[in-house]
Amino acid sequence: MSRIQLALNVDNLDEAIAFYSTLFDTPPAKVKDGYANFAVAQPPLKLVLLENPGNGGTLNHLGVEVESSETVHAEIARLTGEGMFTEEQIGTTCCFATQDKVWVTGPGGEKWEVYTVLEDSETFGNSPAHLDAPGTADSAAACC
Repeated sequence: MSRIQLALNVDNLDEAIAFYSTLFDTPPAKVKDGYANFAVAQPPLKLVLLENPGNGGTLNHLGVEVESSETVHAEIARLTGEGMFTEEQIGTTCCFATQDKVWVTGPGGEKWEVYTVLEDSETFGNSPAHLDAPGTADSAAACC
């Protein structure tokens, strides 16, 4: 199953968890320091909340969660063949999970990732990567 991912910056994680739990009638699937995610069945959505005080209510990034690394690699090949800039991150740890992913930038500068989760992790990653955008100096650490 594939589903769209929406990653939002929030000022207060506890308030956001309460709101989105009620809105989607679903508890969070994962809660860590400064981070939560929801696996919403209907509509199929992976909602990621990133505590980023002062930036609440803004878009962090978008994504498509896919079932396998093979699908990620197929998207890398397809997007490269279409001439879209891609940044690969294979076996990267971010957002408390080890993932394979590819990043592209939309026409309005919005960041999209196509990714699969390989396994859970107890660490967020190497840096507060949700603040970094792919294509910047810290892009190797960009995640979620």
